[in-house]
Amino acid sequence: MIRSLQSLLGGTLALVATVVLAAPPPAPKPAGVPASAASTALPAPATSADLPSLAEIETFTRAFELIKQAYVDPVSNQQLMQSAIRGMLAGLDPHSEFLDKQDLRDLTEDTSGAYTGLGIQVAQVNHQLVIIAPLDGGPAKRAGILAGDAIVAINGVPVQPDAIDAAMKELRGPIGSKITLTVVHADGGKPVVVPLVRERIRVASVSTRMLEPGFAYIRISEFQEDTADELTRKLEALQKKDGPLRGVVLDLRSNPGGLLTSAVGVANDFLASGLIVSTRGRLPQSDLKFNATSGDLLHGAPMVVLVDNGTASAAEIVTGALKDHHRALVMGRRTFGKGSVQTILPLGNGEAVKLTTARYYTPDGTSIQVAGITPDIVLGNVTVEANRDPALADDEHEGDLPNHLSGSPVTRANPDTGDLAVQDYALSEALHVLKGLALARHATVQPAAADSPAH
Repeated sequence: MIRSLQSLLGGTLALVATVVLAAPPPAPKPAGVPASAASTALPAPATSADLPSLAEIETFTRAFELIKQAYVDPVSNQQLMQSAIRGMLAGLDPHSEFLDKQDLRDLTEDTSGAYTGLGIQVAQVNHQLVIIAPLDGGPAKRAGILAGDAIVAINGVPVQPDAIDAAMKELRGPIGSKITLTVVHADGGKPVVVPLVRERIRVASVSTRMLEPGFAYIRISEFQEDTADELTRKLEALQKKDGPLRGVVLDLRSNPGGLLTSAVGVANDFLASGLIVSTRGRLPQSDLKFNATSGDLLHGAPMVVLVDNGTASAAEIVTGALKDHHRALVMGRRTFGKGSVQTILPLGNGEAVKLTTARYYTPDGTSIQVAGITPDIVLGNVTVEANRDPALADDEHEGDLPNHLSGSPVTRANPDTGDLAVQDYALSEALHVLKGLALARHATVQPAAADSPAH
């Protein structure tokens, strides 16, 4: 048994070396993975010093043989080999993983914006299953699940640190099926049991609305295949309907990332020139640069980008590009800090490995891996309570005094705007800052009347 497996493994290594030597490296192209990604050519064949020793092969084959012979239940060769691959990848980093045929199908669904599940992006963080971001409109977000929550049990069964992959698979399921998650919020409180029902998740990655005349709100929930094109269409339609914008709030909070190409396209919509992002890895094909190639859709109107601890990966690429080019002011909380690039490498049998092949760097050459992006203006996780007493709804004014002189009619504030601080404190603060930026820009464009010579 051992000798036959040695022969098989040795032949496989030789075959891999032959194929790699004979095949020309493919041209770099985007890969559809739920993390920033660009495909790379296969590495050069391993030298004799890099190949496993005979003793290492014997240890592996001996373990394989013992499991086959002595494990309490029969185990197939395929299951053992797949487990071995999963183990190799799990020991590297939280984002490298083995993808069987179903995993690949799920991956394609994720990047297309329609799939069955709970509406959460998860990852293994410090041997825990952590929610990177709940997606807009999904059952998890409606149930109050937050970015940074750790899933400690699924259907009452504790999540084991050495079985995170299996736990991730349990989150998937048919439409209408029920699941119960036990989560611990990032503040370290008591575990909370959250019953959920799986749904067909259809994520509209871009939504827009006007906050006030001249000031728009753009929400990007994740970076899908068509996100950049969708943003361009919606932004052009908004300006056609409401006229040129004086400023924009770009909301990337709890955006778990997505496709590198989409992130580049979104940043390109707001930058007229300059480097957007660069990637660097061990392979020459991993060293890529992406530059802005078209004009700014906002024609220089000021921007504020809202971020939080759920802003990750491709969302951090956009944030870093706009911040480094001083195109936008960043507000909120420190971002997640995922600065690595994953590539889908097929195994030739319908399966693949998702492998971390590079780190990405913002235009200033900064890696955000672990550190994340620190906002220009840091906001705490603050909420504002509404004033429930109608008698205290407004302060006293001249018009409240008896026998006051008549004057101009009172202009009431937009009730939606007045409630913004209660609905979303961070967005309210972003709008205040945006108005200041717009006023400063207007002042630099329009000369002050006092500067004119006196007559």
